Amino acid sequence: MMRWLRRSPVQTFLFVPLATIAWEWAMGTLHVQMVFLLVMLWGYLQYRFCGRYRIRLGGGGPGLSGAPPERLVETGVYAWTRNPMYLGHIIYMIGVALTFQSLFAAAIAIARTVWFHFRVRRDERGLTARFGEPYVAYTRRVKRWIPGLF
Repeated sequence: MMRWLRRSPVQTFLFVPLATIAWEWAMGTLHVQMVFLLVMLWGYLQYRFCGRYRIRLGGGGPGLSGAPPERLVETGVYAWTRNPMYLGHIIYMIGVALTFQSLFAAAIAIARTVWFHFRVRRDERGLTARFGEPYVAYTRRVKRWIPGLF
């Protein structure tokens, strides 16, 4: 059970919105801007569809720690950004902050974005060791987070 609770999808897609709702309700500031639910949906669907795509083309499991990919995936959305699944997490959390007009959720999103950045750097060391020069060449062609920028 504790292992399940430590999974980043559980933390992002379950705990972040529930903690935000609880916090804002307790503070008496719970407001919902329904239009921003679309941002949450975008982030979640990006996470899900990119994960399925990577598993289908690269093998392995949904996370790098349990069953890493067997093949490097450089096509589809992975040709634009190296971390579309993690980016989906971040987009979702931004959606939570906007949906609930919550500085609390914004602070969580910022903190977890920093955490994801360091996690990605660790993942990249493992992917470099696993795939070697083809992965290094991929990192030169494709930005870590935002296509063309960063």
